[in-house]
Amino acid sequence: MVAKRPKSSGLSQLQREIMEVVWKHGELSAADVRARLAAERDLAKNTVRTLLERMEAKGWLKHRENGRTFLYSAAQPREASIGQKVLEVVEQLCGGSPETLVTALLDYRGLRSDELRRIRQLLDQAQAGGGRKGGA
Repeated sequence: MVAKRPKSSGLSQLQREIMEVVWKHGELSAADVRARLAAERDLAKNTVRTLLERMEAKGWLKHRENGRTFLYSAAQPREASIGQKVLEVVEQLCGGSPETLVTALLDYRGLRSDELRRIRQLLDQAQAGGGRKGGA
C-alpha cells in the first residue's frame, strides 16, 4: 500500500523534530515523544498530544490504540519531508525555478563525480519518463 501524500505542504521546526524522533525510534506514545525531546525542549504533555493529532490530520503520522494509549508511527517516509522542504526552497527562495536551485548548488557546494553521475542518471530517467511530478 502506498502512503498517502501529506495534506499540508510543510512541517514546522518542532513538527520536523517530532518526525525525526518517530523515524528514528518507530512507534511511540505522546509521553515517549515528549521524553525524547526533553533534552532540547520543555514541552507540556498537552502540547505534544495536540501536535501529534495535528500531524496525523495532515497525513504525516498514523496511530493505533493500545488500551488507552495512542501509539504514533510515521505515515510518510523521511523522503516526503525532504521533498516538501525542497518544494519550499524552490518556491520561496528560488522564485519557483528549479534551475536556480541547481545553479546555486553547483556554484556554492559543487558536486563530486559520483554525485554528478547519479544526478545525470536521474535526469535521463526523468526525461525518458516525461519528467517526474510536473511533467516535462
